[in-house]
Amino acid sequence: MLYDEIEEVLKTVYDPEIPVNIVDLGLVYELEVSDAGNVKVIMTLTAPGCPVGGEIVSEVQQKVEAIEGVTDVYVHLTFAPPWNRDMMSEEAKLELGFL
Repeated sequence: MLYDEIEEVLKTVYDPEIPVNIVDLGLVYELEVSDAGNVKVIMTLTAPGCPVGGEIVSEVQQKVEAIEGVTDVYVHLTFAPPWNRDMMSEEAKLELGFL
């Protein structure tokens, strides 16, 4: 299924400052995939002033566009609600020593 493929690809995108992928970090707020292959990713960053924010968004755009069956990709960056550690998966919290 295209949704699952996209989610797997998003798990290959990392915040360079934190050794955890953006999905497990809780940075992906919403993922929508239409039957026509249009993809909308609503995501955030760990901090509004993240120096590599543009690189992360570009990497998401490029990797999702490269998936067969994807016709259009829209990546929307938001800071509402602000990201916090509670949004991370249990695995990410364990990996970073927060549990």
